Amino acid sequence: MSKAFTRELDEPEEDEAAPEAEQPRGVKNYITPAGYARMQAELKQLLDVERPETVRVVQWAASNGDRSENGDYIYGKKRLREIDRRIRFLIKRLDIAEVVDSRGQEQDCVFFGATVRVRDGAGRERSVSIVGMDEVDPARGRVSWISPIARALLKAREGDTVSLRTPAGVDDLEIEEIRYDELP
Repeated sequence: MSKAFTRELDEPEEDEAAPEAEQPRGVKNYITPAGYARMQAELKQLLDVERPETVRVVQWAASNGDRSENGDYIYGKKRLREIDRRIRFLIKRLDIAEVVDSRGQEQDCVFFGATVRVRDGAGRERSVSIVGMDEVDPARGRVSWISPIARALLKAREGDTVSLRTPAGVDDLEIEEIRYDELP
């Protein structure tokens, strides 16, 4: 069979959207200043360092001749597509981002950018920081402002108890402390 009529299964088409690019309709792309700076730094790194280096490798590999069995060429082209896809994603997300700086606010309500210490029904304490969709990091306690826990906490005050619906049932969270610190 001619190779012209086959499709490489491990290579997605160029127009396929990355699953991370999906954003609910009508929802703003709020982001903290630190998150915006991290995304800009990643974009700069991709544009100034990784992409030019990958292009150099691909050009070198292409100059070696037969490209059909040239691992450096094949991998380099694949990596170049990944880099370009990530660059497009970052540019789109940065273009629609709305930076919200809530550091140092003296508010007694939970809003975007707040770090909230809560105690659940079992007496366990944990802290969550309400951040943008592109900054989510559960291991560090960073949750999206559209997540169920953030929605339950928004507009609540210290001492309030809010109900959080989870797959295991309803959990009552008591708000112990609200801070608006800079999130590194």
